[in-house]
Amino acid sequence: MEPKYKRVILKLSGEALGGSKGTGIDENIVSEVTDQIKTLSEAGVEVAVVIGGGNFWRGRTSEKMDRSTADYMGMMATVINALALQDSLEQKNLKTRVMSAIEMRQIAEPYIKRRAVRHLEKGRVVIFAAGIGNPFFSTDTTAALRAAEIEAEVILLAKKVDGVYDSDPNVNPNAKKYSELTHDEVINQKLGVMDTTAAALCVENSIPILVFGLDDPKNIIRACEGQNIGTIIQ
Repeated sequence: MEPKYKRVILKLSGEALGGSKGTGIDENIVSEVTDQIKTLSEAGVEVAVVIGGGNFWRGRTSEKMDRSTADYMGMMATVINALALQDSLEQKNLKTRVMSAIEMRQIAEPYIKRRAVRHLEKGRVVIFAAGIGNPFFSTDTTAALRAAEIEAEVILLAKKVDGVYDSDPNVNPNAKKYSELTHDEVINQKLGVMDTTAAALCVENSIPILVFGLDDPKNIIRACEGQNIGTIIQ
């Protein structure tokens, strides 16, 4: 492969790791995803991963629970997914580091920007877990913040949908897919690609976002090569 980008943030939803059920961990899906990450790493791409936790817990769907408590539970769910990714990658002889925004020394390093960058420079895959360590912020915001901190060239936003649409394609069969958008259009039209905090961070730091479907895990490689898949936001 001929990568277009040298350093990337790959944002994976937790539901994507759940396979067709969208819950729990589908080990075949995890293996397919880590195969692609290995290909990128062997091609010289520095890969950092931000993983969601929606396959185990989505705090915002709880109406009765305290929001902070629900969000912290979601952060714990991302750690489970991060460890699953790490295990799969290391079975394929890739060096990895899980870095957690919430200290848990027995299973992950604390997140420190300089250490994360050094790991990437040494060819290690870095998996960011536990969001940013604070409630009320999504893993989309985590991806935007970490991308700005480590100076990633792009956020590869892997979703169940193959791009950005003007309405929900699962509900509206006539939904229009965008091939290119600006950050401001995403915010002003409330297209739901990511939350406004994350989008604003990307605007301020000029970070492009490539939204694509994970129905074919090889799309991760195609996205990193700069192929015309999904929707580019820049």
